[in-house]
Amino acid sequence: MSKQQKLINVDLTELANGAIQEKLDHTMKDVMTNILNPNTDAKKKRKVTITLTMAPSENRDTLTLDAQVKAALVPENAATTTVLVGRNDSGYIEANELKSGAKGQTYFDSTDSKLKTDTGEDVDQVEKEASSAKPAPKVIDFQQQKKETN
Repeated sequence: MSKQQKLINVDLTELANGAIQEKLDHTMKDVMTNILNPNTDAKKKRKVTITLTMAPSENRDTLTLDAQVKAALVPENAATTTVLVGRNDSGYIEANELKSGAKGQTYFDSTDSKLKTDTGEDVDQVEKEASSAKPAPKVIDFQQQKKETN
């Protein structure tokens, strides 16, 4: 036997007609996609594991080789928000996402340039609904009254 003769001819890239290499290629694509995802931690390590399981036959002259390729990916970052919770005037529970950054504070929505409530409702629409729900208070003009009495 010469030094260059290879006794174990098990080429990972050619096993199962290249299926193991295909699995590795597919898994590597998943890893690269995970790395490029801006919603994951860029500094955390990813890991690819190739597991080869060999089950010999009863008389030990053949074996079944099973290959699995797995990736340990970094999970996406959590999406965190604040939700306002309480009861309305009728006693029903209400919950709305806080969009302004502070309870009770209005803000300008950059998507439509409108003034919004802390829960994202259009302030003009809220005021319109409020004014139609109850009669407008009568404005008393004291200067006009003064003129009329003189």
